[in-house]
Amino acid sequence: MSEKIKHSGVVESVDGDCMKVRILQTSACAGCKAAGVCNAAEKKEKVIDIYGRKAMNGHKVGDTVVVTAANATGRKAVMIGFGLPLVILVVVLAITYAVTHSEPLAALVSIAALVPYYIIIYICRDRLKRDFSFAIDS
Repeated sequence: MSEKIKHSGVVESVDGDCMKVRILQTSACAGCKAAGVCNAAEKKEKVIDIYGRKAMNGHKVGDTVVVTAANATGRKAVMIGFGLPLVILVVVLAITYAVTHSEPLAALVSIAALVPYYIIIYICRDRLKRDFSFAIDS
């Protein structure tokens, strides 16, 4: 198994120490011959920011590059984006229901408990941007 996640893309812009690369993210079954008529096969265009002069390596707008990230980065992103919010939601739901015996109140409180979590994520966005870094494969 590869230790890196790789996507090929096209350099969209280079501005200072930030390079924007447009990638086409495809699902695992997008390469299937029936993908054109199947609803399960999906493709999404995304723009990835790559920071640092070292990563640019003389690339200019229109160049085709390979964007890489460590597998651990993907797992960490899934945990922060989905795992922890799910745990918070379930724990707060269970505790609130055990205390109040009101399902609607427990549901509202558990959803409201996610607001501080996402505010913290927003406040820490610059640190997360450094932690979730992408690079250009040579």
